[in-house]
Amino acid sequence: MTAPSSSFARPTVRMKPKTNARAVRHGAPWVYANEIVTDRRTKSIPAGALAVLEDENRAPLGLVAFNPDSKIMCRMLDRDPAAELNVAWFQARLQRALEMRERLFDAPFYRLVHAESDGFPGVIIDRFGDACVVQPNAAWAEVHLEALTEALVAVTGVKTVLKNASGRTRGLEGLDDVNAVLIGSAPDAPVPVPMNGATYMADLTGGQKTGLFYDQRPNHAFAARLVAPGARVLDVFSHVGGFGLAMLANGAAEAIAVDGSAPALALAAQGAEASGVGDRFATRQGDAFDVLSALSAEGETFDVVICDPPAFAPSKQALEAGLRAYERVARLSAQLVKPGGYLGLCSCSHAADLSKFRTASARGIGRAGKSAQLLHTGYAGADHPQLPQLAESGYLKAVFFRL
Repeated sequence: MTAPSSSFARPTVRMKPKTNARAVRHGAPWVYANEIVTDRRTKSIPAGALAVLEDENRAPLGLVAFNPDSKIMCRMLDRDPAAELNVAWFQARLQRALEMRERLFDAPFYRLVHAESDGFPGVIIDRFGDACVVQPNAAWAEVHLEALTEALVAVTGVKTVLKNASGRTRGLEGLDDVNAVLIGSAPDAPVPVPMNGATYMADLTGGQKTGLFYDQRPNHAFAARLVAPGARVLDVFSHVGGFGLAMLANGAAEAIAVDGSAPALALAAQGAEASGVGDRFATRQGDAFDVLSALSAEGETFDVVICDPPAFAPSKQALEAGLRAYERVARLSAQLVKPGGYLGLCSCSHAADLSKFRTASARGIGRAGKSAQLLHTGYAGADHPQLPQLAESGYLKAVFFRL
């Protein structure tokens, strides 16, 4: 896709009568297809085009990215309907995002852009030193990817920019799943990332999402505080060793990482070696539910158990099945916790709010025959800011119990 010239006459799209234009004025970033007046003209607007959004009285609300094929038909880009999406526009927003991360972190390893919360609807950018991985998960970002990339290099000085096209969101926007190197060259080895006293290995080209999940950083740090000298820990749905490596760095005697992905566990083992804790780290590949059941049958117990599964409830339609899965995880993992030990349970499902997730977790612990104190509730790190008007931006929950 190529961006239209600045002389392109922007179409207008209008909200239907009795829809909530006030919410848009107050910061809501999305307008759904059932809220927009659609006819042959609007349906012919190409995906990713810029349009001026109007309320039912034809008063302009701002500049939006339009996609006639998406349930989210309009994504607010700028309150100024005449704004130009040129390199300078991208630079200004990236600079604002960078300033906050540089204040929060002492090394350039963080989420630089968290979609709507940073003014880039549908766009994720994770930074790994002098490389950035961009996920343009909305059609408008694909159209303007060249300007975004140019601005990203100018603002951050990174030498490599990679495009990651994985994930179901791009499919919902009608986009392809083809990864690409936008600037520089792809790294030929995993990138070491320092966090919480450990070193993680991020595969920027073949790993999940952008290669590493930065959102759990503060929850890794809290879990690390739960380990006493000699502690045995179990990190389930470990990916590249997130919780386990942080707890080993803080003095745990032994950590077992469980994941279904052999490549992820191989990266976790590399991270353990790079962190100097390889002799205390072990992996177990397999379905997490099966491994939890097997460990219980083997009579294993641990001082700290953490479960950080994928999104069991990625949509409202999947909510009930997802809550049952979270309850099952809680039941199986609670059985492995020593008396007086700790259990951390996580959810990245925005459809399962904190109250529902906490209730499912407590029910599972109870079904395991355990009683619990809820010690701490964690969320995504500050490099994953929430947009108050968008509940989906606050997707991550982590609840820590003493059993």
